[in-house]
Amino acid sequence: MASKINIMLSKRNIFIIAVILIAAISRLLPHPPNFSPIGALALFGGAMLSNRWMGFLVPATAMLLSDVFIGFHDMMSSVYLSFGLTVLVGFWMGGQIKAGKVIAASIASSVLFFVITNFHMWVIGNAFYTRDLQGLITCFVAAVPFFANSFASDLFYSAILFGSFYIAEKNVPELKLQRISKN
Repeated sequence: MASKINIMLSKRNIFIIAVILIAAISRLLPHPPNFSPIGALALFGGAMLSNRWMGFLVPATAMLLSDVFIGFHDMMSSVYLSFGLTVLVGFWMGGQIKAGKVIAASIASSVLFFVITNFHMWVIGNAFYTRDLQGLITCFVAAVPFFANSFASDLFYSAILFGSFYIAEKNVPELKLQRISKN
């Protein structure tokens, strides 16, 4: 148990959690619609935190805390589901953090968020969209400008989060993930 706590409170995890919290706080700063660090934050948490539960818990908690200040809304369930799936995309990245994988994972995260949240908007948006294929298409087309912002922000913030950590890891050896040999 003590070794599990030491792993969870390692310098690496404390640094990663601090980066996630800073990214969540930056969500409170003025920004264009859907241009926020949250998608990249969930991806980063899933990819970098060695404990899978922390991969979900830390980004979700950071998001929930910022939502306390921003406000709660009808779309929260689909937003949180999207970010939970983004954490899973981060798990897929595993310990192999390469630029191509970060870009692919960022794109996948953006598409997941777009599809899930806009499908939810179509389901609950009675006054906006008809309950047929045309209404669904109209909903998705109306959301394309927001997709451009979330796509750009996922790439931008992923580059900042993963790039900053890469640089920090090169300069601070304690941040490197220690692989435990299983002999």
